[in-house]
Amino acid sequence: MSTVTLDVEAVRRRFCALRTDLVFLDGPGGTQVPDEVIEAVSRYYREANANSGGPFETSRRTDAVIAQARLAAAEFLGCTPDETIFGANMTSLNFTLSRTAARTLRAGDEILVTRLDHDGNISPWLELAHDLDLTVRFVDVHDDTTLDYADLERNLTERTRVVAFPVASNAVGTLTDVRRVVELAHSAGALAWADAVHYGPHGPIDAADWGVDVLICSPYKFFGPHLGLAFGRAELLESWRPYKVRPSALEPLGHRFETGTLAHELLAGFVAAVDYIGSLGWEAITTHERELGKRFLDGLPEHVRLYGLPAAEGRVPTFAFNLDGLPARDAAARLGDRGFAVWHGNYYAVEIMERLGLGEEGAVRAGFVHYNTVDEVDRLLATLQEL
Repeated sequence: MSTVTLDVEAVRRRFCALRTDLVFLDGPGGTQVPDEVIEAVSRYYREANANSGGPFETSRRTDAVIAQARLAAAEFLGCTPDETIFGANMTSLNFTLSRTAARTLRAGDEILVTRLDHDGNISPWLELAHDLDLTVRFVDVHDDTTLDYADLERNLTERTRVVAFPVASNAVGTLTDVRRVVELAHSAGALAWADAVHYGPHGPIDAADWGVDVLICSPYKFFGPHLGLAFGRAELLESWRPYKVRPSALEPLGHRFETGTLAHELLAGFVAAVDYIGSLGWEAITTHERELGKRFLDGLPEHVRLYGLPAAEGRVPTFAFNLDGLPARDAAARLGDRGFAVWHGNYYAVEIMERLGLGEEGAVRAGFVHYNTVDEVDRLLATLQEL
């Protein structure tokens, strides 16, 4: 058991957005940002606002921001700075990178995706299948929402080129065994293509140690600005022909896959977000989140139906649920009226909602991150008891 504790009140004082009665349980759709992120974005505009590559002070400062952002990305992702790629958001980056990878694909090649995936790691492959006559196969999940690794193995063939999968489900919170998926993918000669968007605020990423070939995530899910961030294994990136305008530089390596002018002010905010996480440490974050998740699960009223694992093990503290006799939309609206920010619907996790028989109506989703408190969990449970 960890002896590291998190001073939640000290954490919350670093977020001006949390100085309200609204209980932010909407983190799976985007977290709040600490004040140092806001200040970093503002400071860039005040002191460094220019395009890169110019022979003058503000441009040199912008170049420094970009370099710092690559170092911060490498630290966060567990890779080298050259292997980091920035974009507008995860989905845009995934369409870009999947289309780049598609230059190596041929009709009849196969892609595996999972029923745990966010559609941002499914639709890019479905669209490629439409364009190139590929086959997309869906790896199933067990009734408890854990990934069916035997089904994954059954679906691997000599034509499998990519296995796309989530590190954690954005809908039901289930974690996958990343190393196991990677091993299976590589055994078939396929790329392991990981979506770490939902996992990002909940634990450390180590792309190199995990052995993934591509990993995508979103800084606005881990207390940063609206950006997309990706890792690509160096040997893989070197082998791909990027979609680029001719004058654009081919170095550093990850820059080959970035189009247009980057959002420099958001890169400055991203650096501050990574520094913020580093100031707390992952052990303190994960210990606190586990306490919140366990408290929520232990206190669920009987008329609340949970979808997903009923214990803290094997999941992050993101919970999809419905209340007996109350549509998800109505339940979310009532919770909103009582001061709780929660989501409802499918949250772009189309396949798992269909697998659970929830269809378009979906479920209510509440997600805890480290700035949430025990009192907020108790208040939510008390309110659910009343609904």
